[in-house]
Amino acid sequence: MPETRRIVCWRHGQTTWNVEKRFQGQTDIPLNEVGEAQAREAAALLAAMRPDAIVASDLRRAAVTAQCLAERTGLEVEYDKGLRERFGGSWEGLTTAEIRERWPEHDARMDIPDGEDVLAVGERVHEAALRGLERVPEHGLLVVVGHGAALRSGISRMLGLPPELRQVLGPLGNCSWSVLGPLRVGGWRLLEHNAASLPEGRVLSDDR
Repeated sequence: MPETRRIVCWRHGQTTWNVEKRFQGQTDIPLNEVGEAQAREAAALLAAMRPDAIVASDLRRAAVTAQCLAERTGLEVEYDKGLRERFGGSWEGLTTAEIRERWPEHDARMDIPDGEDVLAVGERVHEAALRGLERVPEHGLLVVVGHGAALRSGISRMLGLPPELRQVLGPLGNCSWSVLGPLRVGGWRLLEHNAASLPEGRVLSDDR
């Protein structure tokens, strides 16, 4: 039976390291005041979509973001380490400029010498999303709360994008989200990407 449920992939709010353009990876950085406000504002919008379940990375910046939606919906957040950000090895804590200066060739490929393979990240995020879907009824909505690089990798995996095309998906802004829906023939398609508002009065084309 084809999948009928939808998935919202929601990135956490802003942190100080985001502002400083530092590679966070799995370093457990909290939201700053702006990030907390972003999470509350976005949660009010996402609550209107009437989610059925929330799963989140256990890193604080994602966990606190998810909790804002839980408070709006009355749902309980389930934490899954599979949704953590990509492990960045020696890149964690360094600025974009520092990484480019020290590892120019690796940076161009986003290939972290002592970090986690991006395909492995996509696979574990995909598996975490599937675990979350087990809590969602038919035609229901799952909200997955995580991190920019990890969510993009997971979305790429679910869409079946080959590694050389993973950059087709642009970055997710802080507290922005993407929506995945089912294909009639099985699998997933991207319905929205890097959204920060709800569509109103939208009419879909006949090619849907």
